[in-house]
Amino acid sequence: MRTDVQALAAAALVLPLVGAAAAAPAPVEGETVLVFRDPEIVESSGLVVTSDLAVTVNDSGDSARIFTVDLSTGETVGVTEWDGAARDIEALAPADNRHVWVGDIGDNLAARDSVVVARVPFGPGDQNVVAESYELIWPDGARDAEALLASPVDGQLFVVSKDTFGGQVYAVPRDLDPGAPNRLKPVAEAAGLITDGAFFPDGRHAILRNYGVAYVHELPSWRQVAMFRLPPQQQGEGIAVSPAGEVLLSSEGVESELLRIDLPDAARVALGGEAQEPSPTSRAEPTDRDRDAPRDDDASTDRADPAGRDDWWPWVLGGLVGVLALVVLVRRRPGS
Repeated sequence: MRTDVQALAAAALVLPLVGAAAAAPAPVEGETVLVFRDPEIVESSGLVVTSDLAVTVNDSGDSARIFTVDLSTGETVGVTEWDGAARDIEALAPADNRHVWVGDIGDNLAARDSVVVARVPFGPGDQNVVAESYELIWPDGARDAEALLASPVDGQLFVVSKDTFGGQVYAVPRDLDPGAPNRLKPVAEAAGLITDGAFFPDGRHAILRNYGVAYVHELPSWRQVAMFRLPPQQQGEGIAVSPAGEVLLSSEGVESELLRIDLPDAARVALGGEAQEPSPTSRAEPTDRDRDAPRDDDASTDRADPAGRDDWWPWVLGGLVGVLALVVLVRRRPGS
């Protein structure tokens, strides 16, 4: 349960997103794949999807466990628990066909000396295992993070920090040492408030998300090549890419939905695909007004700033509104 101070701080962070969303094109549509039926899945944060299963995890406050869910029914078919304390698990990334990486990387107060990733088995049936765990340390001071990605080409892990006005992508050492801290290396900038990320099957592109926007990046440079708005969710945090290349989203909340989205044309082209053909009814000659008007897909191309901060003014305006709201609410609290 959040404290009053945590709730007020969350309000100050969410309000800037309202301003940013107002400046962006219309969101893509989401199709419901399933509803998480398990009453124990209340804060789905991390997400991994296979051809027939979804793996998810609750964030801060839960124990060291992951849930395996049948994609066809939404029912939990297996729970894996492992020894060890869970401080703030926020992310999942695929390890192989039977294991996922679990990221105990959350740190809202930026007070942890180090964070932890663990390699945990998933699948049908309940299990209690001893997990392979590795300590990670930040090179530039403690950070909050909610995104963990694993390359399908060579297994390289990346952690993305969750900072309000822009985070960092950090590479995890390839040869992890279970007996000593493993130092992260900053490799690129990221957009603000990133809550999850995943690689596409080609291993040359990755997608990051925050509460309302997705960003497609090209590797190894991590150059942003597309961005688009996500469909509304209660508190959308998770994102995964299936082996077939489908993009799926999860959200916190009881009986929350797992959504499948279609990528907009700019993202398809950035991934090496083709734009969708317009329907016959949409091929009318454009008017002078249409020719002069800005197009939605213009905002989704690589003209955007690499850190996702091309529309900087809504963030600043929203941030000021958020801070003002925080001050007003604090002053109204009894005893203030």
